[in-house]
Amino acid sequence: MKNLIVLIFAISLTSCFNYTHVVGTGAKGTQEVTEKNNYFIEGLVTAKTADPQKMADGSKDYTVHTRHTFADGLLWFITLGIYTPSTTTVTK
Repeated sequence: MKNLIVLIFAISLTSCFNYTHVVGTGAKGTQEVTEKNNYFIEGLVTAKTADPQKMADGSKDYTVHTRHTFADGLLWFITLGIYTPSTTTVTK
């Protein structure tokens, strides 16, 4: 029972990793573009990362938010850390 409680607590903390970058004066609107970042072996090997400049599609003012969502944490847990995704969202 104690292990189950620890497991549930650990899974609920998957959103602890997040950071935001403001480019220019930041997002002017609410249009969002989201992409996955693919890492392997606890993030040591990079397969694909999002390119915020391409996601902003030429906009000079946008906000970049990168985080581990619940789904990302669940995939990390299921694969025992072999696959470690994160999510990047650009708001312009």
